[in-house]
Amino acid sequence: MPSLPPIRPEDEIRAAKDDPSGAFDPRGEPEGGALFEYLLRLGDDSLVLGQRLGEWCGHAPSVEVDLSLANMALDLIGQATFFLDFAGEVEGKGRDGDSLAFRRDVLDFRNCWLVEQPNGDFAQTMARQLLFSTWQKLLFGRLVASREPRIAAIAEKAVKEVTYHQELSAEWVIRLGDGTGESRRRMQDGLEWMWRFVPELFEMDPLAAFMAERGLGADLAALRGDYDAAVRAAVDEAGLALPADQRPILGGRRGHHSEHLGHLLAVMQFLPRTYPDATW
Repeated sequence: MPSLPPIRPEDEIRAAKDDPSGAFDPRGEPEGGALFEYLLRLGDDSLVLGQRLGEWCGHAPSVEVDLSLANMALDLIGQATFFLDFAGEVEGKGRDGDSLAFRRDVLDFRNCWLVEQPNGDFAQTMARQLLFSTWQKLLFGRLVASREPRIAAIAEKAVKEVTYHQELSAEWVIRLGDGTGESRRRMQDGLEWMWRFVPELFEMDPLAAFMAERGLGADLAALRGDYDAAVRAAVDEAGLALPADQRPILGGRRGHHSEHLGHLLAVMQFLPRTYPDATW
């Protein structure tokens, strides 16, 4: 697999200082501005991963798996619709969820790097799903207590969906890791590829801290212990090894993305941008 250039945390801090427009500083901002940015993060994560899983339609190892991945994609797109529609209302500029999904450019997306990574083979997809769904399950579990009723209501519904996503991906990680020599190698390679993107999930930047302090969002750092235990349990049962820590890849929350997101958006946004006045 091609390697990605590492981005050091100190580079991200320096870049945020040099380019204030690329980082969110809650000081002096109304709470509504922070809420809008936070909703983009939640919605973009689900939207981009839903699009990625949709790419498996007609290509999965079996019909059963094809349907499972499609249903997971639909769950994620549904979550994205709720979060992005709400974000448009908070913004108050006449944009709805469709506008935010299809009319923003790549630098305006706030998803984490993990969800935009290529599907690769089936093992790589399952590694990505395990690492993300385990985190998303814990996140939504905390967001059900959000002071913002709409966030709490979306999270209450979504946590049931992502619990299934986490269980399904864990089963496949175990099955492939405990299978043939080839499936074991591919599963370990998938974890190695995805592991560098995990630290970003727990990054408590100013916006995340701002939302957590006000009881609107979740303390991401507080999720790390339960996350590590859950991932380790699946990996150990699969007979695999957790990858060694690497320099983390950061920046997705501030609009700095890999080349993969641009290619994904080119496909996802093609029809609405080509026919902007079309209705269905």
